[in-house]
Amino acid sequence: MSIRLDKALVHMGICTRSETKKLIRQKKIKVNGETALKAEQKIEEGSVIDVDGFACVYQDLVYLMLNKPDGVISATEGNEETVIDLIDMPVRDLFPVGRLDKDTTGLLLLSNDGPLAHMLLSPAHHVEKEYEVTLKKPVTEKDIERIASGIRDGEDTFLPAKYIPSDETHGNIILSEGKYHEIKRMFEQCHNEVIGLKRIRMKNLVLDESLAPGEYRPLTEEEITELKRPL
Repeated sequence: MSIRLDKALVHMGICTRSETKKLIRQKKIKVNGETALKAEQKIEEGSVIDVDGFACVYQDLVYLMLNKPDGVISATEGNEETVIDLIDMPVRDLFPVGRLDKDTTGLLLLSNDGPLAHMLLSPAHHVEKEYEVTLKKPVTEKDIERIASGIRDGEDTFLPAKYIPSDETHGNIILSEGKYHEIKRMFEQCHNEVIGLKRIRMKNLVLDESLAPGEYRPLTEEEITELKRPL
């Protein structure tokens, strides 16, 4: 199935149609190694497109890495600013894969690939997620042991998690589930308070630290392949 070059670049979230035309005039777009001459030229699924030095492969499905800023909700629409509002290029059926709390920052995958989202989010698959966490009070060895053995909060029991301290009140925590406010509730059970939370990894996908809060980029082919690799 063929598609117009400008439409393909918009669909993948790389540039707008007007930006595509400008880059073509500047001879900065190549398709399968040949300089593109017009925005309406047809390309096929699997075509290699080089946009001003950034190489990508056209695909119907889109995968974006967002560095989610504080104060934005993980939703497709709402009365407050959403993560979709941060994407300034139209992408069909884009949604956040999972959610981060409004005050949680860091790695968020945006895609229109429903099967991949199901695989990454299904409780049965126990996909690892890693966060940098800042606590109000020092974390004790006893707290770390409780987290490692699984913590009960009311009717919920959280699966064992791994906490790696970097100093008394900072560290990384690695989870294999994603219950509501899980990290905050775990530390509440340790009589502590989370005052800063940033996700830095989901499965193999690691936050690109060159992305400022609110910025995003398409995933590389290698990142997509690793995300789709069976667990």
